[in-house]
Amino acid sequence: MKRWLLFVLLCMSFSVHAVEVGGVRLEEDAHVGHKNLVLNGAGVRCKFFCFFDSYVIGLYLAARQDNAVAVLAGKDEKRIAMYLLRDTDSKSLFFAFKKAFNENLSKAETRTVQPQLYQFESIFININELKKGDSILMDYLPEQGTQIIVNGSVRGVIEGTAFYTSLLKVWLGDKPTQKNLKLTLLGGA
Repeated sequence: MKRWLLFVLLCMSFSVHAVEVGGVRLEEDAHVGHKNLVLNGAGVRCKFFCFFDSYVIGLYLAARQDNAVAVLAGKDEKRIAMYLLRDTDSKSLFFAFKKAFNENLSKAETRTVQPQLYQFESIFININELKKGDSILMDYLPEQGTQIIVNGSVRGVIEGTAFYTSLLKVWLGDKPTQKNLKLTLLGGA
Protein backbone atom coordinates (compact mmCIF):
# COMPACT_ATOMS: atom_id res chain seq x y z
CA MET A 1 0.00 0.00 0.00
CA LYS A 2 2.78 2.44 0.89
CA ARG A 3 4.57 1.71 -2.40
CA TRP A 4 1.39 2.35 -4.37
CA LEU A 5 0.79 5.65 -2.57
CA LEU A 6 4.41 6.67 -3.15
CA PHE A 7 4.04 5.80 -6.85
CA VAL A 8 0.89 7.93 -7.17
CA LEU A 9 2.52 10.89 -5.41
CA LEU A 10 5.62 10.57 -7.59
CA CYS A 11 3.51 10.54 -10.76
CA MET A 12 1.61 13.60 -9.61
CA SER A 13 4.85 15.49 -9.02
CA PHE A 14 5.85 14.97 -12.66
CA SER A 15 2.51 16.02 -14.13
CA VAL A 16 2.38 19.08 -16.35
CA HIS A 17 0.59 21.96 -14.71
CA ALA A 18 -1.97 23.97 -16.60
CA VAL A 19 -4.40 26.79 -16.01
CA GLU A 20 -7.87 27.12 -17.47
CA VAL A 21 -8.95 30.43 -18.94
CA GLY A 22 -12.26 30.87 -20.71
CA GLY A 23 -12.67 27.11 -20.96
CA VAL A 24 -9.26 26.70 -22.62
CA ARG A 25 -6.42 24.83 -20.95
CA LEU A 26 -3.10 26.68 -21.13
CA GLU A 27 0.12 24.94 -20.16
CA GLU A 28 2.14 26.83 -17.58
CA ASP A 29 5.36 26.17 -19.53
CA ALA A 30 6.29 26.20 -23.21
CA HIS A 31 9.49 25.34 -25.05
CA VAL A 32 10.25 27.94 -27.73
CA GLY A 33 13.47 27.87 -29.69
CA HIS A 34 16.19 27.05 -27.19
CA LYS A 35 14.36 28.23 -24.06
CA ASN A 36 11.75 27.05 -21.64
CA LEU A 37 9.21 29.80 -21.10
CA VAL A 38 6.64 30.36 -18.37
CA LEU A 39 3.08 31.56 -18.74
CA ASN A 40 3.29 35.20 -17.70
CA GLY A 41 -0.42 35.84 -17.90
CA ALA A 42 -3.56 34.95 -19.84
CA GLY A 43 -7.03 36.28 -20.47
CA VAL A 44 -10.05 36.39 -22.73
CA ARG A 45 -10.50 38.94 -25.51
CA CYS A 46 -14.13 39.96 -25.56
CA LYS A 47 -15.89 42.28 -28.01
CA PHE A 48 -18.97 44.46 -28.19
CA PHE A 49 -19.15 45.30 -24.50
CA CYS A 50 -18.19 41.69 -23.76
CA PHE A 51 -21.34 40.23 -25.30
CA PHE A 52 -19.15 37.61 -26.96
CA ASP A 53 -15.67 36.24 -26.44
CA SER A 54 -13.27 36.10 -29.38
CA TYR A 55 -10.20 34.25 -28.12
CA VAL A 56 -8.11 33.22 -25.16
CA ILE A 57 -4.58 34.56 -25.21
CA GLY A 58 -1.51 33.68 -23.19
CA LEU A 59 1.87 35.40 -23.04
CA TYR A 60 4.94 33.24 -22.40
CA LEU A 61 8.27 34.76 -21.35
CA ALA A 62 11.65 33.51 -20.10
CA ALA A 63 10.88 34.99 -16.66
CA ARG A 64 7.75 36.52 -15.18
CA GLN A 65 7.43 40.21 -15.85
CA ASP A 66 4.75 42.72 -14.81
CA ASN A 67 6.07 45.72 -16.75
CA ALA A 68 4.96 46.21 -20.36
CA VAL A 69 7.99 48.35 -21.26
CA ALA A 70 10.35 45.61 -20.05
CA VAL A 71 8.43 42.94 -22.00
CA LEU A 72 8.56 45.05 -25.17
CA ALA A 73 12.30 45.69 -24.72
CA GLY A 74 13.18 42.03 -24.05
CA LYS A 75 15.19 40.27 -26.75
CA ASP A 76 14.66 36.67 -25.57
CA GLU A 77 12.27 34.07 -26.93
CA LYS A 78 8.58 34.83 -26.38
CA ARG A 79 5.24 33.28 -27.30
CA ILE A 80 1.79 34.69 -27.86
CA ALA A 81 -0.67 31.78 -27.81
CA MET A 82 -4.19 32.42 -29.10
CA TYR A 83 -7.07 29.94 -28.94
CA LEU A 84 -10.20 30.89 -30.85
CA LEU A 85 -13.52 30.79 -29.04
CA ARG A 86 -15.61 31.27 -32.19
CA ASP A 87 -15.41 30.70 -35.93
CA THR A 88 -13.98 33.61 -37.89
CA ASP A 89 -12.30 34.29 -41.19
CA SER A 90 -8.63 35.15 -41.15
CA LYS A 91 -9.18 38.43 -42.98
CA SER A 92 -11.36 39.74 -40.14
CA LEU A 93 -8.75 38.71 -37.59
CA PHE A 94 -5.98 40.38 -39.60
CA PHE A 95 -7.98 43.62 -39.87
CA ALA A 96 -8.43 43.62 -36.09
CA PHE A 97 -4.63 43.32 -35.83
CA LYS A 98 -4.19 46.09 -38.39
CA LYS A 99 -6.45 48.43 -36.43
CA ALA A 100 -4.44 47.75 -33.25
CA PHE A 101 -1.15 48.29 -35.12
CA ASN A 102 -2.43 51.66 -36.36
CA GLU A 103 -3.43 52.70 -32.84
CA ASN A 104 -0.17 51.64 -31.18
CA LEU A 105 2.57 52.41 -33.70
CA SER A 106 3.90 55.82 -34.65
CA LYS A 107 4.19 56.63 -38.36
CA ALA A 108 7.95 56.06 -38.14
CA GLU A 109 7.47 52.65 -36.47
CA THR A 110 4.91 51.69 -39.11
CA ARG A 111 7.32 52.63 -41.92
CA THR A 112 10.06 50.56 -40.28
CA VAL A 113 7.94 47.38 -40.16
CA GLN A 114 5.82 47.94 -43.29
CA PRO A 115 7.38 45.05 -45.28
CA GLN A 116 6.82 42.72 -42.31
CA LEU A 117 3.22 43.93 -41.96
CA TYR A 118 2.62 42.99 -45.62
CA GLN A 119 4.12 39.57 -44.96
CA PHE A 120 1.94 39.15 -41.84
CA GLU A 121 -1.13 40.09 -43.89
CA SER A 122 -0.20 37.56 -46.58
CA ILE A 123 0.16 34.79 -44.00
CA PHE A 124 -3.26 35.53 -42.54
CA ILE A 125 -5.01 35.95 -45.89
CA ASN A 126 -3.74 32.48 -46.92
CA ILE A 127 -5.15 30.83 -43.79
CA ASN A 128 -8.77 31.44 -44.85
CA GLU A 129 -11.26 30.10 -42.31
CA LEU A 130 -10.48 29.73 -38.63
CA LYS A 131 -12.68 27.57 -36.44
CA LYS A 132 -13.55 27.56 -32.77
CA GLY A 133 -10.74 25.70 -30.98
CA ASP A 134 -8.04 26.56 -33.53
CA SER A 135 -4.69 27.69 -32.12
CA ILE A 136 -2.41 30.43 -33.39
CA LEU A 137 1.08 30.59 -31.89
CA MET A 138 3.25 33.59 -32.61
CA ASP A 139 6.75 32.77 -31.41
CA TYR A 140 9.68 35.15 -31.32
CA LEU A 141 12.95 33.39 -32.08
CA PRO A 142 15.89 35.84 -31.86
CA GLU A 143 17.86 34.14 -34.64
CA GLN A 144 14.88 33.91 -37.02
CA GLY A 145 12.10 36.36 -36.19
CA THR A 146 8.38 35.78 -35.68
CA GLN A 147 7.18 32.28 -36.48
CA ILE A 148 3.43 31.94 -37.10
CA ILE A 149 2.05 28.46 -36.31
CA VAL A 150 -1.60 27.62 -36.93
CA ASN A 151 -2.88 24.34 -35.49
CA GLY A 152 0.67 22.99 -35.32
CA SER A 153 1.60 23.96 -38.90
CA VAL A 154 4.22 26.68 -39.52
CA ARG A 155 2.65 29.24 -41.86
CA GLY A 156 5.58 31.60 -42.14
CA VAL A 157 8.48 33.40 -40.47
CA ILE A 158 8.74 37.17 -40.37
CA GLU A 159 12.26 38.49 -39.86
CA GLY A 160 13.27 41.13 -37.36
CA THR A 161 12.83 42.07 -33.74
CA ALA A 162 10.92 45.28 -34.49
CA PHE A 163 7.97 43.37 -35.93
CA TYR A 164 7.48 41.21 -32.81
CA THR A 165 7.70 44.27 -30.60
CA SER A 166 5.02 45.87 -32.79
CA LEU A 167 2.90 42.73 -32.51
CA LEU A 168 3.16 42.75 -28.71
CA LYS A 169 1.92 46.35 -28.70
CA VAL A 170 -1.45 45.06 -29.95
CA TRP A 171 -2.02 43.84 -26.37
CA LEU A 172 0.67 45.67 -24.36
CA GLY A 173 0.88 49.05 -26.09
CA ASP A 174 -0.44 52.41 -24.90
CA LYS A 175 -3.79 51.68 -26.58
CA PRO A 176 -4.18 47.91 -26.15
CA THR A 177 -7.08 46.03 -27.71
CA GLN A 178 -8.51 45.61 -24.21
CA LYS A 179 -7.10 47.29 -21.10
CA ASN A 180 -7.97 44.54 -18.62
CA LEU A 181 -6.44 41.99 -20.99
CA LYS A 182 -3.17 43.92 -20.86
CA LEU A 183 -3.26 43.67 -17.08
CA THR A 184 -3.88 39.91 -17.09
CA LEU A 185 -1.10 39.28 -19.63
CA LEU A 186 1.24 41.12 -17.27
CA GLY A 187 0.27 38.75 -14.48
CA GLY A 188 -2.46 40.85 -12.90
CA ALA A 189 -5.78 39.49 -11.70
